[in-house]
Amino acid sequence: MELWQLDATDLARLIRTGQASAREAVDSVLGRLHKVNPAINAVVRVLEEEARATAETADAARARGHALPPLHGVPVTTKINVDQAGLPTDNGVIPLKDFIAKEDSAVVANLKHAGAIIIGRTNAPAFSMRIFTDNALHGRTLNPLDASVTPGGSSGGAGAATATGIGAIAHGNDIGGSVRIPAYCNGVIGLRTGFARIPSLNPSAAAVGRPIGAVLMAVQGPHTRTIRDARLALEVMARGDRRDWRWNDVPMQGPPPARPIKVALVPEFPGSKTHPAQAAAVRQAGKHLQGAGYVVEEIMPPDLERGVDLWHMICVTDVFGGLWPQMQKMGDPDGIAAMRAWLEVYKPVDLATYVGALSEREGLLFRWMSFMQQWPLVIMPTLADLPPKQVADITVDGQKDVLDSMRPALLAPLLGLPGLAVPVGRHGKLRTGVQIMSMRNREDLCLDAGEIIEAAEGVVKPIDPVRP
Repeated sequence: MELWQLDATDLARLIRTGQASAREAVDSVLGRLHKVNPAINAVVRVLEEEARATAETADAARARGHALPPLHGVPVTTKINVDQAGLPTDNGVIPLKDFIAKEDSAVVANLKHAGAIIIGRTNAPAFSMRIFTDNALHGRTLNPLDASVTPGGSSGGAGAATATGIGAIAHGNDIGGSVRIPAYCNGVIGLRTGFARIPSLNPSAAAVGRPIGAVLMAVQGPHTRTIRDARLALEVMARGDRRDWRWNDVPMQGPPPARPIKVALVPEFPGSKTHPAQAAAVRQAGKHLQGAGYVVEEIMPPDLERGVDLWHMICVTDVFGGLWPQMQKMGDPDGIAAMRAWLEVYKPVDLATYVGALSEREGLLFRWMSFMQQWPLVIMPTLADLPPKQVADITVDGQKDVLDSMRPALLAPLLGLPGLAVPVGRHGKLRTGVQIMSMRNREDLCLDAGEIIEAAEGVVKPIDPVRP
């Protein structure tokens, strides 16, 4: 087996024990990148020289007997919308192609502190605002399972890179599904962490601040091929940064819930046209957990449809007042068309309605936390439908269908909850899959359940891209 095929846990162990070097790991992953990336365009800035230099330093540190951090020498990728010192934070926008970051974002700094070697930057749509990873600056990322459908977004480059073996861990972020949707579309694992679990400070944006919806809902998280890597990446990425007022210093392992753990299944999301294969995946995940001693029941958490409405009321109003003028000025034609269609389907609201939505969100969160005292885990589809065809969102009718499918992905960000996307089953060329949600700071419960599903479904292996 070649080094690029290994997960981060095994690769870090081989490097730590001297059975492989960081240089060998980097060379192997870069070789894989050069072989498959031209077919999918997942990594849009290759950091070959920098990665090899960092690997030499890492190997020298091991030779001197230094204490080694948990990801020492492990190749990873970062997304183009977070600051990485000396590189552009271009976010897929042509006028930002020379917007050079002066220092690392908190999550990039944490990956480096853990010894990871960043071999490239992964693609995203303009301003990271679509589930289609395509922009005028870097071009389109293709889904390695089926090039005709989206690889997801906005972290589509990260999901596609992970699926094809371009690094064992890919950084992403999520305000409406941008970690979980690419994980689903590419058949890998994606962890949307809960509010404030991972510091999200981006120094280049800190001075101007962000809209309240982004403050409450946007989080960082990893794409991986194994649950144990997701757990390892979470621990690494969650290292504190006191500059980020939201960062929450809490243990990775919470108190044990009452046994047996109860799981609420939502196979068909209300108000959405759920594909039968997606509903079947949710029920299959429930069977896997039931076989391991969980109590599983199809039951609705509180006010799912209203929660979707609240997400749109908050986010559309934020976007209309801030990002929409920037998109019109600097975005690419498809990004502009997609955002215009979104604003046509869901209208911005006035100040009183906006404030009322935030207050109503608080009440909904209370009802969910009360529900989760009895049902600590909720499992539903990530997207209600199969991955949409490329560029389906640039018309109003197409955007309606995309937004309909996205409805299950919006509850976790609205409420600040963790969500773990895990492959379950197959449909044609594609993997079907589910998301596992739990209470804030209980990523551990999601990951424990994910391990059981992974044991039943099999560990995800890197794939070669299917040629269009």
